[in-house]
Amino acid sequence: MVCLLCKKDSTKIVKEALKVLGKENLALIVHGSSFPSVNGEDTGFGTFNSTAGHALIDYASKIFNAIQLGPAGKTKPTDSSPYCGTIFSGNPLFIDLKQLTEKSWGKILSTETFNRIVEENPNQNAGRTSYSYISHYQIEALKEAWNNFKNTKLLKKEFENFKKENDFWLDKDSLYEALSIENKNDYWYNWKTKKDKNLLNPKTDKEKEAYAERINQIKEKYSDEIDFYKFCQFVLEVQNAETKKYALKKGIKMIADRQVAFSDRDAWAYQSLFLEGWLLGCPPDYFSKDGQAWGFPVMDPEKLYNSDGSLGEGGILMKNLFKKMFKENPGGVRIDHIVGLIDPWVYKAGKKPLPKDGAGRLYSSPEHPELSKYAIAKKEDLDLTLENDKEKRVKSLSDEQIKLYGRLIEKIVIGAAKECGLDKNAIVCEDLGTLTNPVAAVMEKYELQGMRLTQFVIPEKADHPYRCKNITENVWTMVGTHDNNPIEMWAESLINTHEGYLHALNLVEDLFVEAENKDDIIVRLTQDKDYLMFVKLTELFASKAKNIQIFFTDFFKINATYNTPGTSGDQNWSLRVPNNFADMKTIDMNALLKAAILARGSEFSSKHAKLLEKLS
Repeated sequence: MVCLLCKKDSTKIVKEALKVLGKENLALIVHGSSFPSVNGEDTGFGTFNSTAGHALIDYASKIFNAIQLGPAGKTKPTDSSPYCGTIFSGNPLFIDLKQLTEKSWGKILSTETFNRIVEENPNQNAGRTSYSYISHYQIEALKEAWNNFKNTKLLKKEFENFKKENDFWLDKDSLYEALSIENKNDYWYNWKTKKDKNLLNPKTDKEKEAYAERINQIKEKYSDEIDFYKFCQFVLEVQNAETKKYALKKGIKMIADRQVAFSDRDAWAYQSLFLEGWLLGCPPDYFSKDGQAWGFPVMDPEKLYNSDGSLGEGGILMKNLFKKMFKENPGGVRIDHIVGLIDPWVYKAGKKPLPKDGAGRLYSSPEHPELSKYAIAKKEDLDLTLENDKEKRVKSLSDEQIKLYGRLIEKIVIGAAKECGLDKNAIVCEDLGTLTNPVAAVMEKYELQGMRLTQFVIPEKADHPYRCKNITENVWTMVGTHDNNPIEMWAESLINTHEGYLHALNLVEDLFVEAENKDDIIVRLTQDKDYLMFVKLTELFASKAKNIQIFFTDFFKINATYNTPGTSGDQNWSLRVPNNFADMKTIDMNALLKAAILARGSEFSSKHAKLLEKLS
């Protein structure tokens, strides 16, 4: 493994090889908080808006044409997971404080404050975020900047325009912030009064009048705090727009990430649009015998669409969300857990997500006493004998039923993309794991791009979709995502094991078809961790997939896990690209691409003999 830029003209050669192999997109996966810092400017949280963030964009542009970000919503001080953030408000932690100390921002933040935050960062230049630390001090610094901003003429017109253009979500989110201060708690379920809990959800005319009065009272009492919240969103919007414009000039498309969850703030603001008494989760499976009780609210199907099929209030909300994401991210949007949009598993609040406790697929439970009213599948469409594979029990669907399952995709997601000048290829669907038949049918009908995670191939299954020979063109393939161990850790776990031997058999069968020394290659793959890693990465480029993603830990050879599902604390979601990334040894793209071309067979490699020579 060698440095990306060690070889002369490596960039041009790599891009030529990617084109020859039919690769249209090569994306580096780096969540916002994982961007590096410049030494002496590490506040404790990464952002692509920083000097180091721009430097990483420059670096990535040498071979990548996209960066896959994580969700960018506002998170809670007590939970660093980006997958529980707000759907509209951005995370103020992504504001680059250094810029606020400079002339372009009127020096509204003092250099002294910025330097103090950097100096006291407990993970200074350690390649880790300091989430609890910066969650507190970032807001302190932004308050100082806000107080100074109010006394300048800087960007006042732009700020007012921003507030007007975004009032459909900004007013609600900032009101929640004020109520959190009023109730001394940012978890609205623990607020003292029913009135505050339901301010945007009145049930009667009397409540509507009383709640309107309360809203005006809160807005008057906390007018400065509300404007401060809006100011933070404004600064973030300005910085984000500048960075994404910069990235596009460098040939880098930013791909956003839409989590399946709604934050506490969203659950409060839009509670009238959610299905009362039901929550989103996952059914029992191999990994969890009781299922996964995520606790996220579920959009009410009757609020998503009107009786005539047009978008209801909930559908309009969802479309506005995706329009905002596509507008801000011309590279597209990754949709996390696409099953949760098309065929969600719902369970009763206060219960486990188990069928015996009333849980089921919202649109696929025609026999359910409560969910049947939403069912698209009919009883005669079910195979109730599938005790061991209930996720495949919807055995048949008409074209009309598939359209009904896919109407959120067609009318909201694809519709939003088209209105922003994009098409369905700007949609990346996280469809990992078991797919229900309705989800698979929708994916096929709308030709949506799913994912293939080669690390999770089951080597005993010759037809497994994550295996190289079975990977199709219209997908994004990768060895791992933010929830998996890095490729080095994966390889270490398989050395001298029977499972490793099975993986080796598959790799040799798929990538070394014409090799005369197959037995020797198998032995080496079972014993040599570095070689197993190399061949496993080669598999990505040798496959037919047009699109590839590489997580930053795999690219920079960082043998540490970014996220361990089911755990919490400051160590989780904290790993960052090291500040000295430009000097680090990375995966050897020349060698990988050469191996991928050779894996396509002698006829293909002979055709590209000159390119192979350049890659050597």
